[in-house]
Amino acid sequence: MRKPDIFKVPIGPQHPALKEPESFSVSLSGEKILGVDIRIGYNHRGIEKACEERTYVQDVYLIERICGICSHTHATCFVQAVEEIAGLEVPKRGLYLRTLIAELERIHSHLLWLGVAGHEIGFDTLLMYTWRDREIVMDVLADLTGGRVNYGMNTIGGVRHNITPEQAQKVLTAMDKLEEQTKYYIELALGEATLAARLSGVGVLSHEDCVKLGAVGPTARASNVDRDTRRDDPYAAYGDVSFSVITDDHNDVFGRTVVRVKELMESYSIIRQLLKNLPEGPIAVKAPRKIPIGEAVSRYEAPRGEDVHYVKANGTEKPERVKVRAPTLANVQAVKKMLENRYLADLPIIIAAIDPCFSCTDRMINIREVASKNSRIMEWETLRQKGIEHYRKQGIDFSKVKITQSF
Repeated sequence: MRKPDIFKVPIGPQHPALKEPESFSVSLSGEKILGVDIRIGYNHRGIEKACEERTYVQDVYLIERICGICSHTHATCFVQAVEEIAGLEVPKRGLYLRTLIAELERIHSHLLWLGVAGHEIGFDTLLMYTWRDREIVMDVLADLTGGRVNYGMNTIGGVRHNITPEQAQKVLTAMDKLEEQTKYYIELALGEATLAARLSGVGVLSHEDCVKLGAVGPTARASNVDRDTRRDDPYAAYGDVSFSVITDDHNDVFGRTVVRVKELMESYSIIRQLLKNLPEGPIAVKAPRKIPIGEAVSRYEAPRGEDVHYVKANGTEKPERVKVRAPTLANVQAVKKMLENRYLADLPIIIAAIDPCFSCTDRMINIREVASKNSRIMEWETLRQKGIEHYRKQGIDFSKVKITQSF
């Protein structure tokens, strides 16, 4: 009997189904996926190295641009590490306001994901509805911080923007509107037969495999892993609020949908508690320009999962080392397992189900020279020159573009 032909389909690094350039080489027998090779690294921007050549204050705004959806996530995680090294105690009101923006960002992220998930399975009505509701929370963020994507809320020692009673009332009104809509999404996720049929059994990741592969966030909690940094290692004002960690035991894309829509309800509750108990007082303390010698690891429950920042200070106004472990890096390893024995048509929604952000994920500073077996760290200017040479070969000359060290 003739064995079926096995062939490979490259998806990416440039592909209409991908929002960011990454490479998936899929081995197929007919429509069935036999395996997939995932190659990351196409979105590297030298963020970590750039941080080491700028001051801590400049780095807050640079770190925020690691990701548009998780800008407050990365900025908070970074400043928490710096504040720990410097021994700064952020005022209570500043911590509450940080947490407020964090939960608004989570709502923004989950509504965006729900719309993208609907789009990936051809349910564009859901995309239109959720992105319409997403505008509500983005307008709230713009009112509180002045920005819809990058908020510039954090500073070392606290936050930059206070909140008035009128603004607080606008937030509460917005939460009431969003809660009503979210109840409909929960009913849709749990009761719509066609949605459940399309997502159930797709992208299966067992509890054991989830723990083994180190998945985080909604991806892990949908495999019944009861883990959330907000509760397990409280930061900001999370120790002062009560909420439930949402888990599900479907172990598939349907479960990841259920977790996210139910987490929205918890975010509304947290925001109401924060505004009800918002303490009076200052929102920040003065931070030194030069941070004392030391190092710290900061953890943060991003909408996609646990975010980790490492900062090493050498006593100057610039960090010696900054390292970022974004949640997508933890989750992308599980994607290969989720794709096993599935069909090519399932690939877009399985990848989308971890809510990937490859801009957050890509890191690279070490160049290994195979011939000489030597390693060296690239300086910022060397890295830039290599980029210029790469594009010059393709007929694009970036050498005339001037790069300044300030923002």
